[in-house]
Amino acid sequence: MKSAVETLNPTRVKLTVEVPFDELKPSLDAAYKTIGSQINVPGFRAGKVPARIIDQRVGRGAVLQEAVNEALPHFYGQAVEENKIRPLGKPEVDVTEVPAEEGQELKFTIEVDVRPELELPDYEGIEVEVDVVDDDATAADADLRMTALRQRFGTLTGVERIAATGDFVSIDLAASIDAKEIDTAKGISYEIGSGNMIDGLDDALVGMAVGETKTFTAPLAGGDNEGKDAEVTVTVQSVKERVLPELDDEFAELASEFDTMDELKAAIRSQAERAKKLEPGVQDRDMVLRHLLAHTEIPVPDALLQTEVNHHLDAASRIEDSASHAEV
Repeated sequence: MKSAVETLNPTRVKLTVEVPFDELKPSLDAAYKTIGSQINVPGFRAGKVPARIIDQRVGRGAVLQEAVNEALPHFYGQAVEENKIRPLGKPEVDVTEVPAEEGQELKFTIEVDVRPELELPDYEGIEVEVDVVDDDATAADADLRMTALRQRFGTLTGVERIAATGDFVSIDLAASIDAKEIDTAKGISYEIGSGNMIDGLDDALVGMAVGETKTFTAPLAGGDNEGKDAEVTVTVQSVKERVLPELDDEFAELASEFDTMDELKAAIRSQAERAKKLEPGVQDRDMVLRHLLAHTEIPVPDALLQTEVNHHLDAASRIEDSASHAEV
């Protein structure tokens, strides 16, 4: 097999492939065998029909089509490997010649998107600044790690007071636009201050008591009315606070492999120190990467871009929205 590659643009190439008859013959023999097992010819057992009879019954063109379809993926893969290209997306195949007679060649071309060759800027002279790690930062990180560990073993206890940041509340929500209710939900568990639900919800909940209702205006984050301002009504059904365990030897045994709190604190401090020592290297890597990205031209295949756009719109059920298509 012979192949050659032509660069059409930085992200697309054209492969021209020529396959000698001898290399296609195993696929041609397999095609005769497959078709022979599918037809009934008086006087011949299934799978034992001679090639000339098959040519008469179904035509040599059908046999060639079966053989070429079976062989193309193999020869395409071989051409890709020989020319050291890295395909992206689905190839477009054009069969230009088929071996109508024994001894003739199979010829085809393939256009396919490929990963572009990037020219990176010179590394020499790149300067970045990273944070200086001090003992205070390490101690603060150790405290955060200990707090996170305590929170894992904390318990939620109901309280009879107004809600505050950090409390867990059970709430009912209702949203309406122009006095028309568009969505409701009941019994939602939410941590005040997490900021992962509706804009303005945290501010509304702080200071509310059990049974109290409050209304505020906020843009909706999803659904058919995404982005539109709605009147959101929230009702508090319960307020609970997280009670953290005491920092003692009993907690150390419960939460770790250590027997004493001193051992647990030392281990967490050691973890924080190791993490802080690694931070400058991670910052170096990320900042150098950002510099390279900012100074490197990266051409993107049109087909790949279109696939990503369609995937995004399909996930949002807006595949027919031409305005969103242009924006995405």
